Amino acid sequence: MAAQFLSTEALLEALADASFDRPPALVSNAHVTGLGVARALDAHDVPVIALDRAGDAEGGGAAGTDSGEAGAVRHDGLAPPSDAVDFAGAVSYPLDDLDGFRDDVEAVVDAAGTEAVAFGCMDEWALAYAEADPDGVRLPFAGIDTLDDVLNKSSLYAACEALGVPYPETYRLAETASAATREPDAGVDEAAAALGFPLVVKPELKRDFEEAFGTNVIEVADRGEFEDVVAAASDEGIAVMAQKRVDIATGRDHSLASYVPPSGTGDALAVVGNAAVRYPQQFGTSCLVETADEPAIAERALAVLDDAGYHGISEAEFVFDADREEYLLLDVNTRPWKWISMPVAAGANLPMAAYAAVTDAAYESGGTEPTRWVSLRDYLSLLAGDDAFWDQLSTADWRRLVSGAFEREGDLTTGVYRPSDPAPAAKLFETAFVDRDYYCSC
Repeated sequence: MAAQFLSTEALLEALADASFDRPPALVSNAHVTGLGVARALDAHDVPVIALDRAGDAEGGGAAGTDSGEAGAVRHDGLAPPSDAVDFAGAVSYPLDDLDGFRDDVEAVVDAAGTEAVAFGCMDEWALAYAEADPDGVRLPFAGIDTLDDVLNKSSLYAACEALGVPYPETYRLAETASAATREPDAGVDEAAAALGFPLVVKPELKRDFEEAFGTNVIEVADRGEFEDVVAAASDEGIAVMAQKRVDIATGRDHSLASYVPPSGTGDALAVVGNAAVRYPQQFGTSCLVETADEPAIAERALAVLDDAGYHGISEAEFVFDADREEYLLLDVNTRPWKWISMPVAAGANLPMAAYAAVTDAAYESGGTEPTRWVSLRDYLSLLAGDDAFWDQLSTADWRRLVSGAFEREGDLTTGVYRPSDPAPAAKLFETAFVDRDYYCSC
């Protein structure tokens, strides 16, 4: 494992002394999703270099390391101490300095003495690798123009309309038309009359919206809130849409987890997952996800990906609308996500399939099996804090989890906790009760 999270300079020095018999994977950011990707690749002996921004310098050295160790910087992410990670270190954060990010990544590749394969585990990192296009870095996913088309909600919903894929009732607003990529459908007055309140305001492209508002969706309760949010978006030069607030059936969210190769969706490796439990339950992050037999989800998601010409790893998110009694496509994430370990455990190692597509490595899935994934920290928090929630794990599941036997038998896997790779869970305990926030939950 990486002994410590290094400054850029110290990382370059460490890589210069290393040798690689195959292209290493560059995994960014280096938290729960990055840990899942690193473990998936390490299972096939792919070397992993975890790259992330350094933590706030306030408070001393890197969590889990001696702050006096030469070259170490603070970083609270859980991937670097994993046995699956060979080196870990800081690079410029692309939203702050895209040119600096490109320079740092190219320096990492030069120091390693070999080309590398990029895995961006949050939108800003995946988009940065595509937009910066560093020399010596192979991208196992589509280019920036295709990514923008898929991530642009306006384009995505237009594709859904053409393909007959259900999606929430949505209006592109005239008040932000100057920043929009498509013609508006309605103004604030018409949208409010059609949708009623509460309703949801979403951006066409969420990167700038998240930077300005700290979230990628805002629910508004009345006309005044609606007008205020739209005006603020207009001032920021961000195109937004008004969307019907869906009466979501709890526990029925489904996603297609897939890797589409450059040859197209006909050769896709895919698993449907049901986010059976979220924390908090109504709107929170996935904490128990199960494989599901929902061929319509797979068919609709692959149709959208095919229409966009997208290849790479993605998660297409659907919710079940209780009023319309059908699944609606909400979003497509063109990157790995928090429960990426679930399809891997089921038999569809999406990161390894992506890596093999751009290297000389070989990977072929032997088929998939029913599998469940649990984020124990979130699940235990739900059990402890929500009296209405009933445990969905069996006594046998808990025994396997406590003993570690789940790694060898049964149909359950985890997000962080693995007795065979204990350092990430240990670091989670170290940082969980410290009075500071990590910048990413996934």
